[in-house]
Amino acid sequence: MPTAPQQPPQGRYGRPAGADARTDRRLKKLGAVLGALLTAGVVWAGWSHVTQNPVSGELTGFQVLSDTEVEASIQVRKPAGTAALCTVRSQAVDGLEVGRAEFRFEDEADQVHRAVTLKTIGRATTAELLGCTTAPD
Repeated sequence: MPTAPQQPPQGRYGRPAGADARTDRRLKKLGAVLGALLTAGVVWAGWSHVTQNPVSGELTGFQVLSDTEVEASIQVRKPAGTAALCTVRSQAVDGLEVGRAEFRFEDEADQVHRAVTLKTIGRATTAELLGCTTAPD
């Protein structure tokens, strides 16, 4: 004689299947809202960074002149009539920083390409442009 399948006691093994579906929908909605907020925050941060600093620079080359000097060629793009301030540093072969200076670019043009000389406290092997910003008046 066949027996009917036995059912587990009510409430013993978690919630009914329909409750899980409701929870899944709520979590999906919450995840979508949080994802949209995160995306909007990243876009806002990127946009504000790009629009806040209209000055940019690029190190186009460098040459070690002596044990105490490095010449760096810098190209700066900025709004015409605006002064830019660029920071250059130099390191020795062991990675120790041997020189750092700020150079001001006050040319009226919107693009300036100039060589600057950085004084160092030891023999340099690199020159690095750390960044350029709008110079304070």
